[in-house]
Amino acid sequence: MKYVSGPYTQGQIARNIIEAETALTTRWLNGGAITDAAEQKDWQKRIEDLSFGRNTVMFGTSAEAAGYPAVMVRFPAISLERFGFGWPNQVHPAFIVNGQILPEVWLAKFKSAYVGSVGVDGGVVSLRGLDPGNTKNFDDNLSYHANMGAGFHMQTMAEHALKALLCKKQGFWPRGNNNWGSDVSVPSEFGSPTHKYDDTRMGRTATGSGPLAWNHDGTPFGLADVNGNVREWCGGMRLVDGEIQILENNDAADNTADQTGTGNWKAILQDGSLVAPGTADTLKYNATNPDGSGTIEIATAVTNQSDGTTYATNSFETTAAAAGVTVPEILKQYALAPIDADHGGDRHYMRNLGERLPFVGGSCVFGSSAGVFYLYLYRERTFSSWDIGARLAFCNL
Repeated sequence: MKYVSGPYTQGQIARNIIEAETALTTRWLNGGAITDAAEQKDWQKRIEDLSFGRNTVMFGTSAEAAGYPAVMVRFPAISLERFGFGWPNQVHPAFIVNGQILPEVWLAKFKSAYVGSVGVDGGVVSLRGLDPGNTKNFDDNLSYHANMGAGFHMQTMAEHALKALLCKKQGFWPRGNNNWGSDVSVPSEFGSPTHKYDDTRMGRTATGSGPLAWNHDGTPFGLADVNGNVREWCGGMRLVDGEIQILENNDAADNTADQTGTGNWKAILQDGSLVAPGTADTLKYNATNPDGSGTIEIATAVTNQSDGTTYATNSFETTAAAAGVTVPEILKQYALAPIDADHGGDRHYMRNLGERLPFVGGSCVFGSSAGVFYLYLYRERTFSSWDIGARLAFCNL
């Protein structure tokens, strides 16, 4: 049979999925929550068919957020060995929750847009063409995302690391809105403005409104806006006076997990084992200058601590181990330490006083510092800003 050019071309495939996602956004904006089971199935079938099963639509299931739609991207379980960095044949931590190995995790295709108020009708949607949600602190983000129902949660550090490591494995560094509405390296790439920063500069852009080069894999089915636009809070990781702490594996994907106090937080030793916070010789981020500035080193003691105003920074790929310190593979698997000298030039920021929680990805103000390995450990959980949001995730627990 002779091949006929048309709906099989990459351009047509992209147009089809974009049109369907745009129609879903229009339906949401005009009609609100989608609670009818038949209509939900129809939207799911459309998106799944057009994406060859890589995307779907999920709907909030809680009383607060019933029917709130979220376009999601499927990530099947992958062995660490397949990343090609000499890691063992065992599943990446993102696929282990409360000791259970999962066949897949789902990350929202678009950054979250907040709906309603926590305790009343609070939740999020993940839809094309919206102003990305912003100006919510860490704990409010945990609540908004958990309020979507069982299995839903704010993206965790383990899940963020999964997408960043996949970008590195593929050798593809996604671009994005990292320069006031456009990409700093390709200024002809821009998104649709949703926010004006000042009289001369645009800020946020509509979710998914950039070119395919702004998706994590460069395809119509990948995660949009992983470089820039608004920074994303991540759960399951923090610094406490410089000590690196995580919730084991992807336990932070359980939306009932305690992410305050001491709880189930674990510190990390040089051999990669997890221990109680405060154990001797756990791994920490230390600054190279006495006042807590300079560059970041991975150490077993904090000798140069910020006073709360200074911070240390360098490109992620140049975050180095202090003399005599071994960096375990677990830090690299969580995108907390570089694997080699190629991580796209993305920036690492750190303030090692008190509790600091992570933003990833960068925003429209960070230029070439933004990207999938951008890591900002600088602010407390109470902080919020016009360029900080989050991303929804789902695990079938």
